[in-house]
Amino acid sequence: MPNATITTELVRQLRHQRPSRVTDYRDPKLPGFVLRARPTGIHSWRVQLPDRRWLTLGRVDEIALSDAREAAQQRRAKAALGEAIPTRRPTSEATLRTFLADTYEPWMKATYGKRCDQVPMIRAAFRELLDLKLSDLSTGRIDRWRSQRRSHHPSQATKTKVREVSRATINHNISGLRAALARAVEWGVLSMMPLGKIKRKKEDENAIVRYLSADEETRLRAALNARDKTRRAARESANAWRRGRGYDEWPAFGTYTDHLTPLVLVAVNTGLRRGELLQLRWRDVDLQRRMLTVRGEGAKTGQTRHVPLNSEAARALGVWKPAPACAANWCVFSGADSSAPLAAIKKPWMAILKAAKVSSFRFHDLRHTFASKLVMAGIDLNTVRELLGHKSLAMTLRYAHLAPEHKAAAVEALIGKTRGGKAA
Repeated sequence: MPNATITTELVRQLRHQRPSRVTDYRDPKLPGFVLRARPTGIHSWRVQLPDRRWLTLGRVDEIALSDAREAAQQRRAKAALGEAIPTRRPTSEATLRTFLADTYEPWMKATYGKRCDQVPMIRAAFRELLDLKLSDLSTGRIDRWRSQRRSHHPSQATKTKVREVSRATINHNISGLRAALARAVEWGVLSMMPLGKIKRKKEDENAIVRYLSADEETRLRAALNARDKTRRAARESANAWRRGRGYDEWPAFGTYTDHLTPLVLVAVNTGLRRGELLQLRWRDVDLQRRMLTVRGEGAKTGQTRHVPLNSEAARALGVWKPAPACAANWCVFSGADSSAPLAAIKKPWMAILKAAKVSSFRFHDLRHTFASKLVMAGIDLNTVRELLGHKSLAMTLRYAHLAPEHKAAAVEALIGKTRGGKAA
């Protein structure tokens, strides 16, 4: 049995240079840890326990070297402490679908409440893999899934072009699946993580951010005003008809005829995420101090933050508030039940974008608009980060290109130094 420090380079070589016979590479850095190479190209990680029994950890193409080494250390340590270590890996009969429905989703809801959006994301992204056993979700299979996800070849069934999915979305999907499988290992549903360390695809961290131009924002505001005006006129006309026939009249519309206009105005002036807006309750809105509180349980980061309200946002919320003494637990933007948030806003949102002739724009881009306007007004990036609720400055740096003055001043300084004879 050759002794060789097992490295990623050795693993890479064995993919292309298969041995003529079964060969075990014993790692001198970790006693008992072995890479077994086969002429078939199916190589595996193994570990010898203190009682001399051998345990196969898994295939090399499915489990990363670092994961296998860590698993070997854990198995040897547990065996040395007297724990029973089975030499055959138990395989779970649970499929991804049943594990999500019976175990993971109930835990997510109990832990994160209504902010649980991971499970629907996993179901939508990996719908072709839902009926596979958890142990069959190998690195190779997920790599193939990723290739298909990035593909934009015509679908055989529909003959239509499949929309390309961004690398950031794919990375987010895989991270969500890994988190679920990590819980399966922790809870004993799986004996070990079936996914190795899948490399995250590089993302363009300086990608252009979509935000409203001044002209687009003017058109969007005009479309919102026109929509409310049209709805008020229609309500007045309907009430006139009902009044003439002795029917009870419907309540007259005020400044805002429904949630859409105040929702958009608050979004573009606070930068709140859609989920944060829909979970917002009147107890979290202080119109006197002009301060809005995003509670940790409703925030993506899980951290509470306080966002100041400018005059337009405060005025919009003041007009929209149903009554000075409305219940504190009422949702600011509620459905039929005042204690429950709106279920969907897509239909009226898409209609107003069409009326305003604004294309390729998501509701989330109102958040980008808020941040972009701050940066272009000269607000420092750390303040923007705090207002947006980013955990790190890295997320906020995507807006840095909107404030290029400091870069321009830096390169312009070279001219002055050169003319003054101070250039190096």
